[in-house]
Order: sequence, then C-alpha cells, then structure tokens
Amino acid sequence: MSDDEYDVGTLVEFSHTINRMLSSLSFRLSRGVLSTISPPIPHAKSWLAGYKPTTTRPLLDMSQGVPGTPPSKVLLEALSHSSSSPGSSGYCHVLGESTLRSAFAKEMKTVYGEEMDVTQDDIAITAGCNMAFVATVMCLADPGDEIILPVPWYFNHQMSLNLLGIKTVPLYTRADEGFLPSTSDCEELINSRTKAIALVTPNNPTGAIYSSNLISKFAELAQKHKIALVLDETYRDFVDTMPPHTLFAPSQTEVSKSSSSWRSNVIHLFSFSKSYCFPGHRLGLIAASPDLLKHVTTTLDCLQICAPRPPQLALASPGLLPILRQSIQASAQSLKIRHDIFRTHLPPDWTIGSQSGYFAFVKHPFVGIPAITLCQRLAEELGVLALPMQFFCDDRAGFDLESLGQSKTDWERWIRFSVANVSDDMVKQVCGRLHECARHLGLKAE
Repeated sequence: MSDDEYDVGTLVEFSHTINRMLSSLSFRLSRGVLSTISPPIPHAKSWLAGYKPTTTRPLLDMSQGVPGTPPSKVLLEALSHSSSSPGSSGYCHVLGESTLRSAFAKEMKTVYGEEMDVTQDDIAITAGCNMAFVATVMCLADPGDEIILPVPWYFNHQMSLNLLGIKTVPLYTRADEGFLPSTSDCEELINSRTKAIALVTPNNPTGAIYSSNLISKFAELAQKHKIALVLDETYRDFVDTMPPHTLFAPSQTEVSKSSSSWRSNVIHLFSFSKSYCFPGHRLGLIAASPDLLKHVTTTLDCLQICAPRPPQLALASPGLLPILRQSIQASAQSLKIRHDIFRTHLPPDWTIGSQSGYFAFVKHPFVGIPAITLCQRLAEELGVLALPMQFFCDDRAGFDLESLGQSKTDWERWIRFSVANVSDDMVKQVCGRLHECARHLGLKAE
C-alpha cells in the first residue's frame, strides 16, 4: 500500500499510538486534541532558533496578524482608569457590559450606514474573536455535522471544528480568481449534515476582499438551504470600500424576498484586537438574533463566564469610540501605504495573488519547492518569518486540487506575509532579502 492510500482513520489511530508511546502520561488523551494540528505560529517561530540577528540584519517577522502600533493614547488612559477601578474586578453579564453593547451598536453605523439594523440586544461580547467562533459553532453543530470553510482557511477555525468533532468541508478557491469562493461550488457541498458556511472577509490568510454582492449571494444560499452564514469581519476596518456589505440594512431584500431581517440566518463576528490595537486584552463580538444569543449565553457561560471587564469599560467610556474611529482610519491609511511599498519592492518573479487588510498572499518563484520548506529556510538563513500555504489547508489538499483540475505544485508555493506588524522600512528590508533568495539559498526561479 502506498503512502497516499492509507485512510484518515488509520493515520489518526497510528498518531494516537505514537503519542501514547512518547508520552509520560498514564491516561489517554482525546482523539480530538490528538488529531488537531499544533498551533502554527509557535511552530513557525521555532524555525528562528537557527538565525542569529545582528544590528544590520535584524529578525523580520511577518508571520502573525498583529497590530504594528500600540493603542491610542486616549484608549491607554481609559484602560488605566478602568483597570484601577475596584468595580472592574467582578463579573459582568455573560453577554458583556450593556454600556459597550449599546455604544458599539451605534459605532457600527459608521461602518454599515446610519440605517443599519443592529441593536445592543443583537450583540454579545466575547474573550476574543476565536471565542466568538467557538461559542457560535457549539450552538450550530454536533459531532459528525459539517461546516464549510473556503480554502485556504484560517487555521484556528479548522482547529476549533476538529476539536469539537465537527467535520470541516473544504471549499477550494482558485488563485486565478483571486481566491474568491464560488457559491455554485459551495452549493454542491451542502447536504443534510451541513450546518453552516463560515467566511472571513477581508480574508485571512489571502487578503481577498469579498464584494457586497458575493456576500449577499452566500447569505441567499445559506437561507435557501436553511443553514447559517457565519461572517467573520475581523479586518473590515482596513479596506476602502464601505459599507463592506448591506446585510444589516433594514428590510434587507438582497438576502431573500421572503425575509425582512438578516437575523434569520446571518451571524457576524468581529475582533477588537486589530482595529483597537490591543490583542492582549481579548475582546471579540457576536452580532446575531437574540434567539441565538440566548443559546450563546449557555456556551459562553461555560467557556468564559464573561469577557474581560476593564477593556469593555474603557471602550464604553462616553464619547471614546468616535474618537478612536479617527485613529482606526489613520491606521488603515498607513496600512494601505505599507501594502503599496510591499507591492513596489517585491521581486518581480514573486507573484501577489491577493492583498488587503493585514495580509499579502504571494507565490514564490521556485518550482518544486513547497512553501513550508522555503519558509523554514527563509527564517533560519535570512531571518524572514512568514507562513506557508501548508498551514492553511490539510494534507489532502493536493489530491483534492488535482481532481478539481488545479496544480498541486503551484498551490503549495503560496506564502502569507503579514504586512501590518512591521514598519515601512522593515517591509523594504524583507523584500530586499527576498531578492537574495535565489543566490543565497541556491535556488533557481522559473
């Protein structure tokens, strides 16, 4: 039997056996945790152990999607005040501080329009957007059910589904179509076990922006099949086109002629980490029907009790969110300039497939060299850290792609660069080192 003929169950059981042999634990770990990939970011950072930075050749880390600037001074002051208040040390409501839920419902009007139909009763505050996703899918699906994710996918979404025993169904996108998912391809994947379609736009890892029309078509598709559309808009504040979509408009008819509200099947997720530059304070958001949120209350009560209170109280300070909107817009403009710098200085034989938000998705020019191999060498030998395509799909992607008429060798050459968490000058330095690749690493470009 050849390597590719082993079924997944056999491989998982083999992995369990090896882990039991290597572990000092006297008890057996769950199949879910043993069959879930290790966190990719620490894996990638381990490659840097072999690189010795100098003052002229510093480490250049474009791996993780984190803000490259600190929070606004007025937000830091509000955080200092709320953290020192004795009242912020206790629990709050499971769904979050009512003052923040109300204030943020108003703030969303600056993104989605003054007529937007989202109220504080539609909002739950979570300990980060990953928590929002987990709490949501726990309400939607049981072990053995299916959720569709476009590929390349955000790895924490797939990891969470795997831990919960929910099957991830890959919806493959195409580089020549800008990594935009197809509703017709998606419909072919829907069956009686499908519970939701989960989209991320602007996308992580590709940076692709899903148009308002495409988002509406997915909402229509989800409603047609009576499943949920989970829409993660973590990076929505870093694009030029506003509003990102019109699903929240009152009496929305784009979703379905028979529906008067997005609440029937749309679940919106958001992260405060990127827009407000404070990922360590762990705040995320769910906007959904109150009929769903009463069940989200159950999952959140078991997962977090409540989200951290000091950052909630800080953001809810009177008049602060409109002030912070100005700094968000300034950050978005700076990021746009940084994307331009990256695009201008990138070696011409490196191909950008899509780019926006925090990320640029780039195909390297070395045929036959998987991105994961090149990324490790870039880290160890040139001090540049980025994430390979292999972190954003499963091991069978190559076989699936070939059956769909796509090239496995092309697919495995894509790399995600996080443009947000480095300075303009560092972006230029990264591109300079990419120019060195062929000579320094002894590789031949196509």
